[in-house]
This record gives sequence, structure tokens and C-alpha cells, in this order.
Amino acid sequence: AITKGSILNKIIIVPIALLLNLFFPEVIKYILILGGFYLAYEGVEKIIEIIFHRKPKDHLEELADVTDEKAEDAKIKSAVLTDFILSIEIVIIALGTVLDKPLAVQIGTVSVIALIATVGVYGLVALIVRLDDMGYGLIKKSNGEGFLATVGNVFVKSLPIIIKVLGYVGTVALLMVAGGIFDHNIEAIHQLNFNVPSIVKQIALAIIAGLLVVILVKGFQKIYSLVAKK
Repeated sequence: AITKGSILNKIIIVPIALLLNLFFPEVIKYILILGGFYLAYEGVEKIIEIIFHRKPKDHLEELADVTDEKAEDAKIKSAVLTDFILSIEIVIIALGTVLDKPLAVQIGTVSVIALIATVGVYGLVALIVRLDDMGYGLIKKSNGEGFLATVGNVFVKSLPIIIKVLGYVGTVALLMVAGGIFDHNIEAIHQLNFNVPSIVKQIALAIIAGLLVVILVKGFQKIYSLVAKK
């Protein structure tokens, strides 16, 4: 579902980005910044969840999480929305590198970047999530003995670790993209110099922006819940 959504996202976003650049180029910067705030919010929410809300779970709790359809649907919707926003950012950033080129070059560049972002990323993800299937296949083929069985066990046991690491890497990536957008598109922020590496500055900017959005969202949710009770 996420992969299909990502493909549809690119099909929709590429022509819209090109049309906006052609008729309303000044809007693109604001779209980038708004998307940056959303990505920062997603990144900070994940950090908050890791630090404050994650607790050790026993096997039955983990199984309940996996089989909870509502929780799974919510995760899929969140992933699709994040992918949609990130797709917009990638397409517009790619477009920004060829703004002075002919329209044909712009179309070709943006289309290629969108294709690479979809096929490359989701091809890798598909390979990773199939590790356990490949591992079980090797174990079954070797009757649980020998080198193939060892490799199969490594595949099976490494999948949860890889997914957890990718979750952390993905969170950092969200913050880096968001911070880079703020740094390069808001002149006042770009002029700030803290004598730190740019990556540190950008991640710090994203965390600050994400915290502000989290506070706003929680505040609106609190107000809404109070109003709904009346």
C-alpha cells in the first residue's frame, strides 16, 4: 500500500511542481518550508516516543501490536503522508537545481530523481523486509544444518535489528532534510553562524521547529477535547 501510494505521489507531484514553477515560482519556497515543518514534527515525535513512551514489551504485547489492525492502519497512513511530504521536498529540491535550464531538462531531471527515489528506496526496503523469508527458505532447504542454515539464521535474527536501526536513521534523515530546508530557504536563519558544522545547525533547527509544532498540535488537541466534552 505504501509503495503504491509513493508511486501515485510522484505521478501527481512532478507535474504540479513543474506547473507551479512555471506560473507561481514564488510559492515553491513556502511549500518547501511548510513541508520542512511537517518533517521536523514527524522527526521530533519519533524522538519523543523513543525517549518517553517506549517501554519494554513482552512477547504477547508485541504480538498484540502486530495484530492490531487499527494501529497498523494508523502507521500506514502516517507513513504515506510522510512519504507524500518528503516526495514534494525531493521533487522541488531537484527542480531547484535546474531552474535556469530549459523546460525539457527540468522535466527530465525531476522525473529521473522521482523514479530513483521510488524504485531505489522501495526496492531496498522490499529486499530488507524479505530477509526473514529468505532466511527461513535457506533453513528449510538445508534442513537446519550447515552453512546455509547459519546464513538463514543470521538473516532471520538480523531483520529486527536492521529495521530498528533504519528507524533511527530515518528519524535523523527527516531532521536533516527539514533543517536543510530551513537553513537554505529562510535568509535570517541562513545568516546565523554558531561556529558548528552545518549538519549540527540544521538538526538543531529541525528539533526546535519540530518541538514548536508538537506544542501547537498538542495545544489544539487539548482545546478540541475540552470543547468536545461541553
